[in-house]
Amino acid sequence: MSLNSHPGGGAFAGYHPLVNFLYFVLVLIGAMVFMHPLSLAISLLGAFTYSVMLSGNKALKFNLKYCIPMMLVTALVNPAFNHEGITILTYLRSGNPLTLESIVSGCAAAVMMVTVIIWFSCYKAVMTSDKFVYLFGRVIPSLSLILSMVLRFVPRFKEQIKVISNAQKCVGRDVSNGGVIERAKHGLKILSIMGTWALENAIETADSMKSRGYGLPGRTAFSIFRFDSRDKKALTAIALSGALTYGGAVAGTMYWRYFPSMKGVDIGALSILTFIAYGALCSIPVVIQLWEDYTWKRLQSSI
Repeated sequence: MSLNSHPGGGAFAGYHPLVNFLYFVLVLIGAMVFMHPLSLAISLLGAFTYSVMLSGNKALKFNLKYCIPMMLVTALVNPAFNHEGITILTYLRSGNPLTLESIVSGCAAAVMMVTVIIWFSCYKAVMTSDKFVYLFGRVIPSLSLILSMVLRFVPRFKEQIKVISNAQKCVGRDVSNGGVIERAKHGLKILSIMGTWALENAIETADSMKSRGYGLPGRTAFSIFRFDSRDKKALTAIALSGALTYGGAVAGTMYWRYFPSMKGVDIGALSILTFIAYGALCSIPVVIQLWEDYTWKRLQSSI
């Protein structure tokens, strides 16, 4: 087994932190910048597939229960406030026009927002705090420590608040006990305890890192990460597909406008190559996971 292996985040998490970080930088920027309908669909499909592959039914439930309703609300709200566009479908009670362009633009914005959220959920599963500190600990030690603490604070906060709530419930002081005022007091008490715990935890972490000489010049650090031939292949694939994608985007092959009328560049050989490269970029972790699963099953069958 590789020294880089990280079963909890799938096969792609076992690659070098530089490979992981570069990949998510490229796909997140692409998800936020490329507004062509086809590029939005490619990014959403890649993010959705990878998140389900990482977390299974948990990710599927999250995507269906929260992301899709969020997408629908965003798509419906946009036409109510944005009335640009030349294709008027009807008029609202306020007298403002309802245009086809505003509806499609709202759908595109909704898909973009949900796609970014899903990609970030994948990032959280793959890019752990130790990987982030490994990459930026020597360059920006203070900032990397703060960011790593913030990234791991949310799940720890959720776990700790459950512990405190259960403890308060045992003594009859949970938010489910008493009337409205009593419940509010109990809720404030729990938040007060959580605030104290968070501050103490931050101070202890800072003192611990300071006592270990974190950020001092010449300080060495132990690392389990090694950049091997497998990482070189993955980095080459990411760099090549990313260069083709962003090079094509700069050349205008992904151009699309929503106002005043919807229009994009004519689909040609360069456009097709750009979208294929973007699809390959968004599917790299999925392909790696499928290949790892196939290799493992083949090895098992040969025993």
